Amino acid sequence: MADAPLPAIRSLPSWLLGRAAARGRALVAEALAAEGMKMWHHVVLSAVHDLAPVAQADLGRGVGLDPKDLVGVLNDLQAAGLVVRAPDPRDRRKNAVSPTPAGTRLLRRCERLARDANDELLAPLTAAERELFTALLIRISGTDG
Repeated sequence: MADAPLPAIRSLPSWLLGRAAARGRALVAEALAAEGMKMWHHVVLSAVHDLAPVAQADLGRGVGLDPKDLVGVLNDLQAAGLVVRAPDPRDRRKNAVSPTPAGTRLLRRCERLARDANDELLAPLTAAERELFTALLIRISGTDG
């Protein structure tokens, strides 16, 4: 059998990271779907939980989502009874978003599912390798974790 095509490309860390990221996203998306959640809905619900009450504009900047896309996600979450929007107590001209008790319960279930999916992704690694791999990803991603 011939070698796989594109050996130079397939050996690049950026290509390998992209493949690993795609696999990770697919595993998490599949896990979240069991709860009827989509990836961005989970991200936004998690951010709302961590920052509540949070102004929509601050929320959008915090998760890196275009404002019109954020409105659609928030509309879905609100229609499902997972978040509420109310005038921001610090600035009544803005809406602040908070999770509902149902949103918090669903978020907890989704967090477990996402952790399980990540465990599946990293299953080939030992515990020490997982810790090192995560630390290295944090260093090269330019984030503080």
